[in-house]
Amino acid sequence: MINFLLEFLFWFPVTMSLGWISSSIFFYFRRERKSKDRGLPTLPSFPLVSIVIPCYNEEQVIEGTIHELSNINYPNYEIIAINDGSSDKTSEILKRLQLQYSNLRFIDQKANRGKANALYLSALASKAEYLLCVDADAHLENNALIYIMNHFLAPRNGERVGAVTGNPKVLNSNTLLARVQLVEYSSIIGLIKRSQRILGKIMTVSGVLVAYRKRALLECGFWDRDIITEDIAVTWKLQRSKWDVRYETNAICYMYVPETFKGLWKQRVRWSQGGLETLKRNLGMLKNWSDRRFFLIMVSECISVLWVYVLAFLIIYFLFISPTVSIRFIFDFSFLTILCLFQFFIAVLMDKKYNKMPLKNFIWAAWYPLLYWFLNALYIIFAMPKALMSKKGSYATWTSPDRGDDVNEED
Repeated sequence: MINFLLEFLFWFPVTMSLGWISSSIFFYFRRERKSKDRGLPTLPSFPLVSIVIPCYNEEQVIEGTIHELSNINYPNYEIIAINDGSSDKTSEILKRLQLQYSNLRFIDQKANRGKANALYLSALASKAEYLLCVDADAHLENNALIYIMNHFLAPRNGERVGAVTGNPKVLNSNTLLARVQLVEYSSIIGLIKRSQRILGKIMTVSGVLVAYRKRALLECGFWDRDIITEDIAVTWKLQRSKWDVRYETNAICYMYVPETFKGLWKQRVRWSQGGLETLKRNLGMLKNWSDRRFFLIMVSECISVLWVYVLAFLIIYFLFISPTVSIRFIFDFSFLTILCLFQFFIAVLMDKKYNKMPLKNFIWAAWYPLLYWFLNALYIIFAMPKALMSKKGSYATWTSPDRGDDVNEED
């Protein structure tokens, strides 16, 4: 039995990693490499876009974000900022900025009802068919919206595009945790999104930068306001409603990541909880042949959860039940670390156009298996009871994220 579990513990991540590498390479050569020589897309028109910014305790970052968004390269857009019951000076700042920027609209909600509810209210207030949803600390590259809108307006299959997610990068790197996340966002997450786009369905858009067609949101029922990660849930709803979700590598945005273990823990447990809630809500799709393109993602997510508990059991087994050093366990972990570094190297090669990452970051990549495999296991274990006990129909409220010391230094 133990040998079987060790085999599973080893071969599942090996299979997933090799699948991500091979399919992302296919994505690169089929859809990405040629785009390097095409330059900035020429759009047939410039329909109105509503840039939506949900805010909760964002007094440190919101003014800079509004200023940057007011200068992006797109001629026809409005900005809708919604204050979701902030306890700091976010509301006062937005009221002042509304007088300064003519295309800024401000919604002031007194109670915290969660990001999904804030997005929903903004969508109702929007004058546009297209919504660009960004986090309050997001720094968009100047042409990001042009690249995104090219998917919606393309003559071929453009009408079936329901959402386009961007390519987030990390701004701050003051601590080991931040540097490991720099590696993760710049390479690993992008590689997996490339892979999922080829294999069938994208697991989740990046909530920090994603654009939606309002008609697609209306058809799928908008965001689930009772799931803590609105971006994961709406991605599944859109694709189950037969809307296409795209990943645009050229739509770059920069963001702050947690630099403390406490901040990272809160963020990742929240992500894990939202993923588990979405998984629980969509288990029925395994019975529907019409959802067959979701089967691979659904099965891999279920097995990933199982893998976490197998890892936890084997650690407890070798530490307390049979306290011996397993040579096989050490060998497998060493091989997986090497494979993870190879995956990182492939991802860096594909991502170098967007983010020239020095090879010295391989030092931080080496921490990825040690920190993230075991921490991700803990995230899921702690998030599972919350996901199972979450109540349908109640608002999933949010808290202020840890954005590191760089935000404070800008003030």
